[in-house]
Amino acid sequence: MPKFSRQDHLTRLHSIALKLEPDFKKLKIKNIGDLLWHFPNRYEDLSQIKKISELKENELISLKVKIDSLKSYRSWRKKIFITQLSASDSSGKIQASWFGQKFISQTLKIGDEIYLSGKAQKKGNIWTFTSPNYEKVKYNPLHSARLVPIYPLSGQISQKQLRFLMDRALQLTPPLADRLPAEIIKAENFPDINSSLQEIHFPQNEEKLASATARLKFQELFYLQCKYQLAKKQYQSLPSYSLSLNQELLNKILQQLPFVLTLDQQKALYDILADIRQNKPMNRLLEGDVGSGKTIVAFLAAFNTVSLGHQATLMAPTEILARQHFDNTLKILPAKFRREIALYTRSQILSGQNKKLSKKEINEKIKNRKINFVIGTHSLIQEAVAFDKLALVIIDEQHRFGVRQRKALKEKNLNKKVPHLLSMTATPIPRTLALTLYGDLDISLIKTKPAGRQKIKTFLVPEEKRVAAYDFLRQKIQTGGQAFVICPLIEDSDKLGLKSVKKEYKKLNQTVFPDLEIRMLHGKLKAQEKEKIMTDFKAGKFPILVASSVVEVGVDIPQASLMLIESAERFGLSQLHQFRGRIGRNNQESFCLLFTSDNSQLNKERLKALVKNDDGFELAQIDLELRGSGEIFGHKQSGLIKLKIARLTDLELIKKAQNWAKKVLANKKYLEQDNFQKIIRQLKQEMHLE
Repeated sequence: MPKFSRQDHLTRLHSIALKLEPDFKKLKIKNIGDLLWHFPNRYEDLSQIKKISELKENELISLKVKIDSLKSYRSWRKKIFITQLSASDSSGKIQASWFGQKFISQTLKIGDEIYLSGKAQKKGNIWTFTSPNYEKVKYNPLHSARLVPIYPLSGQISQKQLRFLMDRALQLTPPLADRLPAEIIKAENFPDINSSLQEIHFPQNEEKLASATARLKFQELFYLQCKYQLAKKQYQSLPSYSLSLNQELLNKILQQLPFVLTLDQQKALYDILADIRQNKPMNRLLEGDVGSGKTIVAFLAAFNTVSLGHQATLMAPTEILARQHFDNTLKILPAKFRREIALYTRSQILSGQNKKLSKKEINEKIKNRKINFVIGTHSLIQEAVAFDKLALVIIDEQHRFGVRQRKALKEKNLNKKVPHLLSMTATPIPRTLALTLYGDLDISLIKTKPAGRQKIKTFLVPEEKRVAAYDFLRQKIQTGGQAFVICPLIEDSDKLGLKSVKKEYKKLNQTVFPDLEIRMLHGKLKAQEKEKIMTDFKAGKFPILVASSVVEVGVDIPQASLMLIESAERFGLSQLHQFRGRIGRNNQESFCLLFTSDNSQLNKERLKALVKNDDGFELAQIDLELRGSGEIFGHKQSGLIKLKIARLTDLELIKKAQNWAKKVLANKKYLEQDNFQKIIRQLKQEMHLE
C-alpha cells in the first residue's frame, strides 16, 4: 500500500474525502496531519460482545451474529427504503431494520458474519434493533465490538466515514519522530507518540486509552507552557526602567485615604514596587475579587512612577470606567501633580484641570512630558501617541495582552525602552485557569475585601413573587437606596424570549414605578449620553437604572444597594458575581434578586451556588467545571485558549507541564537535542519572535 506524508491533502486518502472536502474544511481539517489531530470527544463501550439470550432492553451492547435473511423494499405510505435482516447466534434470533439506507442490502449478504451494536427492544418474543451500527466481522473492527471513538462532525460527514479515513491515515503514514525529550517520557511513564495516536483513536482498552490521553494532554500543555516561558524570557531580556521607591509621597497619600490598605493590598503593592525597581520589564497580573481594591494599588504604583519624572498610562475597557478612574485619581493625588494627568478616550480628552484638549495638544504634551499620567481606553494604543519616558502601563480588565500589543507599547517610547506592564482583572480566576492563561505572568492576589463591607443578600425569586419583589424595591428606594435592573438584551428578541433593556425600561417606567424617575443604559448609547447617565446616577438624581452588561466591570455607585437581574440563567456565575459587585460598596445592607425564565435543574443549581456563595474564586471554579472557561470571561474571550485535547480543569497536568517547561528551557542538554530544537523554532515562529 502507498505511504502518505502528513502534509498530503486529505483527499489523497480516499475519494470519500474529496466528496466531503467542504465539510472537513469547516472542521479545519485540510491535510492528513490535521485529521490525525482531530480527536474523539467521547467513546462508546461496545467491547462486551454478548449472546442474544443475554440481551436486556435499552442496554448498549454488541452482538456477533450470522445473517439468515436480508431484504430491502420501499414503504407503501412514505416511499422510504427499508432494509431488514434476520440474524442468529447459537442462543437465539434477532431482527434489525434501517430506514433510507438501501446501500446496506448491497453491502451485506446472507451468510455474512457481522457485529450489530446498539440498544435492543423486545417486541413480543422477538428481539429487534432499529438502525444499529453494523460491521462485518474482521480482525480489527472500527465501528463495533470495541471502545468506539465518537468524533465532532460537520455537515454530511458520518462517524463511519471519519473512522474509516482515520484508520487509513494511521496505517498509511510513516511513524512520527517523538519531539518530547526522552527524559520526560521516561520520568512520566508516557507511551511514545505513535502508540498514543493509535490508542486515542482506536483504544485497545480503558487503561491504554488513559495513558495515551494523559500523554497527548501533557504534550499540548507542555508546548503551551514552553511558549509562555519563551515569551517571558524574551520580554524580560528587553531594557526597561529601574524605578526607585518614593516613600514620602506614598506615605502622604496613604495617610489621606479614608481607609487602611488590607494586608493583601499591601503585599500586592510590595510585589509591584519590587518588580519595577529592576531594569527588566515587569509582567504582572493583579487579580482580585469584586470590590477587593485593586485600583488603589495600581494608582499608587502609577503615582510613584510619575513622581520620579517618568510616565504611566492606565487603559480601561470602557469609557465609563476610564472616566471613573480619572475622577478618582484627581481626588487622591496631591494637587501639584494634577496638571500632569489627562483623560484620553475616543470621545473625551481632558486635562487634570478638566480643561478640554485637542488630540494635537495632548499628543504634544505627552511627547514633551508635560502630561505624565494618561488614563484612557484601549484606543490609546491605536492613536498616534509617542511617550518620552513611558515606564509603567496598567491594563484594567485585559484578560490577555499579547505580543502585538506589547510591541505597540514598546514602540510608544521614543527611546525604545520597554515599560513595566501591570494587568488587572476583577474576574476571579481559578488557579488551574490562571496557570494556563497566564503562564508568562507573575501573579499577585487580593482576596480580602476592605473592612466594613457587608455580605450581599442574594435570593432566587420565583415568578409568582415578582410583585412582592417590586414592593421591596420601592420600600428600599423610599429610604434612600438606589437600584440596578440588569437585562441580557438591549432590544427585544421574539426567538429568545428574554428580557431586554428597552422593554423593561418601558414596563417599569409606565406600569410598575410610574412615580419614580427611571433611566436606561446600554452599549448602543453615545459616550456622552452614557457618561451623563452614570454621573447623574452617582449623584443620586434618580433611583433606578435599567442596564445591559455595560455595567459589569468596575462601575462604582456607593449608594446602590439593590440589584434585580432578569433572565439570570443567561449569564455565567462569574459575570453574575461581577454584576452583584456593583452594589454593597458601602456599609449598607444590600440585596440581589435573581429572576430566571429557565427552571431547568442545572440552572437552578448554578444560581443556588450564587445565592450561597460570595467568594468569586469558588464561583469561578464552579463555573469552570459546569460550563467551561468561556463563561468566566464571557463570549468575546471564550476562544482565548484553543486546546484540542487538554482541559482547563487538568490542574495536575498543567502544573506538571509548567514545571517541565521551566526545567527544560533552563537546561542546555535539552536545548541541544535536535527534536526539541525543532519545537523551539516552531513555537517562536507561532509567537512571531523570529
